[in-house]
Amino acid sequence: MNDSSAYTIQRVISNNVVQVQGDQPGTEIILTGKGLGFGVKAGAELASDDPRIEKKYMLDDQQETDRYQSMFDQIDREVLDVSQDIISMISKEFDTDLNDQVFFALPSHIQFALHRLKSEMEIVNPFIFEIQTLHHKEYEIAQKAADMIAQAFSIDVPEPEVGFLAMHIQSAVCHVSLGNIVKDTHLIQELVSAIEEAKDIHIPRDSIDYVRLITHLRFAIERLKTGKVSKNPFVNQLKESLPEEYVLAKKVSAILGERLELPVPEDEIGYIVMHLYRLFQQYDPKSQS
Repeated sequence: MNDSSAYTIQRVISNNVVQVQGDQPGTEIILTGKGLGFGVKAGAELASDDPRIEKKYMLDDQQETDRYQSMFDQIDREVLDVSQDIISMISKEFDTDLNDQVFFALPSHIQFALHRLKSEMEIVNPFIFEIQTLHHKEYEIAQKAADMIAQAFSIDVPEPEVGFLAMHIQSAVCHVSLGNIVKDTHLIQELVSAIEEAKDIHIPRDSIDYVRLITHLRFAIERLKTGKVSKNPFVNQLKESLPEEYVLAKKVSAILGERLELPVPEDEIGYIVMHLYRLFQQYDPKSQS
């Protein structure tokens, strides 16, 4: 009879990933951790308190089980191993629990990225400036992840792909879907374009002004989503003293409200006015082409 404090390995998925029988009959668990599957076979026992175990993923239903089984059948073992090494690094760097979806999303992404790179397909990332600016730490960790991938598969990982890895890291750390990260980043680009078109200016993407602008817009989006807009005591004064900036701020807030499907309070519009005023002190529309 098996020791109740031990798991029975059902399947060795990779050197770092094994599937075991759960505590209840018919239940299955995915265990990840450095070396868990190295040199072992199905039927072997693994202590439930093995210090190498980093994460447990309970497969609660047949649909979820089928999803993971499909991933394991399609993803190379080497990709699963480097993905787990990257996930472990992310967890340690941020010292936080990660979104479980990263266990599925990251290896799938790396597998496809390797296919594109080996096929010499161009990788284009339209959000690279925004990612580098808004998610600086995630981008630094993504560079380390890219180095791990490059070393494991003897392939160069270009900057646009580093940006995509950073987005996956952001999703894992903040428990936000990758789709929402893409939507918010695209919204920021849309808002910047609206500002530039309205004033007939171009804000250099490598300038401190661009950094300040998109940082403000990012936090504006977060405030609106969480309903934590701060009171702006100068909003009425700003409306009268900076009418041109106010009109543009109203336009920006209209886009924000439509895309987020949320009301934009006057206090938030006032903060946008203040930021636009500071921005336009650096850019004379008449001197821009």
